[in-house]
Amino acid sequence: MPDNPSRFQGDRLPVEQVDWEDIQAFIKRIPAVHAGRYEFLLPSEAQWEYAARSGGSEELYAGGNDIDKLAWYENNSEGRTQPVGGRAPNGLGLYDMSGNVWEWCRDTYREDAYKVLPRDNPVNTQKGSDRVIRGGGWNVDAWSARCSRRFSYPVDFSGPSLGFRLVMIPAGNMYENL
Repeated sequence: MPDNPSRFQGDRLPVEQVDWEDIQAFIKRIPAVHAGRYEFLLPSEAQWEYAARSGGSEELYAGGNDIDKLAWYENNSEGRTQPVGGRAPNGLGLYDMSGNVWEWCRDTYREDAYKVLPRDNPVNTQKGSDRVIRGGGWNVDAWSARCSRRFSYPVDFSGPSLGFRLVMIPAGNMYENL
């Protein structure tokens, strides 16, 4: 992208202050960089949680139960985002799924989603302006950085602790319910 909108700038810092449309514009541009070999999209809320929980493990935070080893949050972030990979990864080798920045998900937010959607790969595609965010950020308490914590914002919202993570799929592969 021509400009980095982040409040906190640095080569290893997560991008933040991006709204839903910023991410959609980014997603449209990146296949050209990969010569069309991959497709990119935001994870569904269920995909995000599965990845955060190291493939479905019972973990309070992404990677275990000790937040100080795993996440940047209000008690250790020094009031700003921190370089990606500065804390331990989860069981899948993913960094910063708890803390540092909240991450947009593809789903439309619905408070009772886990009660009314199918158990296997629930994805809420109903119309609505609020989208799910997960993971917590550098400026929130430990409770908000739990794998199970879900929240939402309108698609036109951006802020200094709101970023994203993408799913990368080989082009031409059709994955049901992505």
